[in-house]
Amino acid sequence: MKRGLVWFKNDLRLHDNEALCEAISNCDELIFCYCLEEILFQNLDLGFRKADINRFKFLEESVTNLQTKLEKLGGHLLISTKSAKDFIPRIVAEHNITAIYGEMEYAPEELALTGNVEKMLPDVTFNFYWGKTLYHIDDIPFSIADIPLTSKAYRIPVSQESNPRASYLSPSYLNADADILSTKFPPYSLYGFTREEYEMANTFVEGGEDNGLKRLYHYTFETELLTGYRWTRNRSLGIDYSSKFSPYLALGCISPREIYRTVKHYEKVVKKNQSTWWIVFELVWRDYFTFKGMKFGSNIFRTEGFKNRNIKFKNNRNHFEKWCRGLTGIPFIDAHMRQLNETGYMSNRGRVNCSSYLIHDLKIDWTWGAAYFESKLIDYDVSANWLNWHVQAYEIYYTNPVNQSNKYKAQEFIRKWIPVLSDYDDLKVLIPWEFEITEYPKPIEIYKKWSRSINKIKKDLGVQK
Repeated sequence: MKRGLVWFKNDLRLHDNEALCEAISNCDELIFCYCLEEILFQNLDLGFRKADINRFKFLEESVTNLQTKLEKLGGHLLISTKSAKDFIPRIVAEHNITAIYGEMEYAPEELALTGNVEKMLPDVTFNFYWGKTLYHIDDIPFSIADIPLTSKAYRIPVSQESNPRASYLSPSYLNADADILSTKFPPYSLYGFTREEYEMANTFVEGGEDNGLKRLYHYTFETELLTGYRWTRNRSLGIDYSSKFSPYLALGCISPREIYRTVKHYEKVVKKNQSTWWIVFELVWRDYFTFKGMKFGSNIFRTEGFKNRNIKFKNNRNHFEKWCRGLTGIPFIDAHMRQLNETGYMSNRGRVNCSSYLIHDLKIDWTWGAAYFESKLIDYDVSANWLNWHVQAYEIYYTNPVNQSNKYKAQEFIRKWIPVLSDYDDLKVLIPWEFEITEYPKPIEIYKKWSRSINKIKKDLGVQK
């Protein structure tokens, strides 16, 4: 009898899961596990955790949903508080496991972990399958070493020479070991979180495969919001201005190929337009960052980046703390940072502005900001996060947050996240430092390069007293 272990990591789903399907096909009995790596919640020298409470809670929701779905098929999920390098060898020995199945990793920390487990179990066959991207790693017309430095140079050849593979169907049976019982997700207190932190955590969306697939259906066929995505995606207020697929993609609760399949079907029966093209474009962009991150490895975490650029940073800790807490005195920045802190989510427009402000105005090391986003974002993706910050630091021209707040008419968004400004008119909400508003902090600095934008706001909205 062949006994296998399915090791879930960032592939917390049953649909389109090649490793799971192969394990079912090749093993007589299966055991299923997920390991929480304690290092994920460690405290950093910057003064915050590597992953904070919203990421913990979103992970809990996602793993618990996976466990429920496995149990409905007669399976189980062993959730370990021990690192995989400690837990998996023990399970292998106790249950005479000869083969392990899982999704292939690509980032340095995760590769080191799987490598350590493999070294500890030389007599076990490891079967890892690529499942991260829309286009399979074996199908793109580039080796990882030859991934282009620009997305366009990557995207065009890929779209011309490759096609996404078909999705795997969710299994209807599991070949699960009938004597194994599920174990509960560990309590927040085990990782040093307080009861108040846990109860106050309010993730922007709820985790899990079921919620991911529900969101996909809602945004496409239920509401047809996808049709307008191209023109609403730069907003910040509410939930339906953009897809909100990213949190589910980050933990593998939903497959990029499933999104692609749904969008292509939508184009046939509802509408094909710039919006449907754009959302597929963003999946391809996500692929590109994944492969580019693989190419440059740990260099994407260095202040100098993979191009060895040099910016003279001031690294004022007090200014960084104000940025983190949403107390810079710039409403467009502060509102987005407060939303991030409370919900674990921030719009694309917010991310561009908050990163540009930290790097180019406050002159703070971009890796500090990238680490803070890693701590907070429920849609944290290692390559997307660190390479997007790298782009903001070294490859994209400065973004003016004062101008952007007016361009995107951010008043209602600001009022929501900065309640002390909720009773003020549209003009004062955008530039409160121009008026005697004592309830809100004064800006760290008002830069001369903002003068034109400030004057435009006054002209557009009228100098109201």
